[in-house]
Amino acid sequence: MDNALQTVDNQAPQLHIRAEGASYDPLLTDVDLGNLSSDQDVRQAAADFLNVPVGKFGAFDVDRNEETGDITLRPQAGFGS
Repeated sequence: MDNALQTVDNQAPQLHIRAEGASYDPLLTDVDLGNLSSDQDVRQAAADFLNVPVGKFGAFDVDRNEETGDITLRPQAGFGS
């Protein structure tokens, strides 16, 4: 097999946390998350990681990338004013 065709990223799945203009990217295994973790589990893990109350993430969206296994926790998108 041609090595030039092997461009798959072998990065372990991460939790991408977007909060207050900053980004944090711990591995899912480092925050005790997996593909069966609930949205509330994700919010709790992010709160524990950042040492903030879980309520800070109550209105955040949880997005899951089925190809990479990554999970993103981000503020809800606001449209208009």
